[in-house]
Amino acid sequence: MERFETESLALLPGQRVRARVVSHHPWGVAVEIEGHENAGLVASVDMFEHFSRTTSSYDELLALFPPVGEWIDAVIERISRLNPPVSVRLSIRPADLQALVRTCDFCGDPITLSPGGDALFLESRSHDGPGSSTVVSHRHCLAERIRPGNGGERARALRIGRTD
Repeated sequence: MERFETESLALLPGQRVRARVVSHHPWGVAVEIEGHENAGLVASVDMFEHFSRTTSSYDELLALFPPVGEWIDAVIERISRLNPPVSVRLSIRPADLQALVRTCDFCGDPITLSPGGDALFLESRSHDGPGSSTVVSHRHCLAERIRPGNGGERARALRIGRTD
């Protein structure tokens, strides 16, 4: 079995990246993520979704589009690895660049996905074929769902990525 998503596993929601704008579209911009230009993924910033509520006209929204060829700072909002090609949605909203906050897939409460936050990312994959899905969880939400008899995995869920 050939997996198409292997190179993209280095990318996580909440991760800051640099990207170069390659084209404009009515909804936003297509970009290439620095260091992943030949990884077989498609990446974009949905300017309409992110800024249409804060602008008064489409022309005002278009004025926010970064120029083609420009390098931008962005944060990975979500990644879809279910089918090829891998699709990466980026955000350039100032608040998201500071700390990307979404909801935990277990409890529904807010969770910070950016470094220093409390998010864990679980990749679910199958032996039967390519593709994967990402589940976002608070550390404690995952630990609570691991059966009590498996204390080692519960403890690891609470410590993954921690240096303190």
